[in-house]
Amino acid sequence: MSTTLLNENDIARAISRISHEILERNQGAEDIALIGIRTRGVTLSSRLQDKINAIENTQVETGALDITLYRDDLGAGLQKPELKKTEITFGLEGKHVILCDDVLFTGRTIRAAIDALMDFGRPASVQLAVLVDRGHRELPIRPDYVGKNIPTPKTKRVQVHLKEIDGEDKVIIQEPVK
Repeated sequence: MSTTLLNENDIARAISRISHEILERNQGAEDIALIGIRTRGVTLSSRLQDKINAIENTQVETGALDITLYRDDLGAGLQKPELKKTEITFGLEGKHVILCDDVLFTGRTIRAAIDALMDFGRPASVQLAVLVDRGHRELPIRPDYVGKNIPTPKTKRVQVHLKEIDGEDKVIIQEPVK
């Protein structure tokens, strides 16, 4: 059983709003870089890049970050890690890096992403853009840009589907698998 929380139009509006907020807060696109956390954060950063480029008529740099080896649950042996490629082909020094992810939950993924990011340089600032903030933080991490705040029970699962990966745009909430 699942319920749709956001449809294709809702997601497009959220991307547009987040793009404008990023430009306003950073006074333009000059020193920003978008880095997506694998997997759907990369797609989100690409969409934000397209929107910002259209608004500012400029090319914002983007990258992809794999946080597998930085996760705090890796030592527990609960999952077999699948390494993916980190692609950051530009220097971070002096950049306002916007980390992009699909869902913010406990904050542990973002903590791992910040640790991984620091191995690539020292940005002027690190900001966080998420499509969905569902609450239940375990760490003191707060997003700077949010597509939609969706308070959810801890037991339910929020899934983001994006056309580039899943064939359609929607955000759903599902009952836990028994």
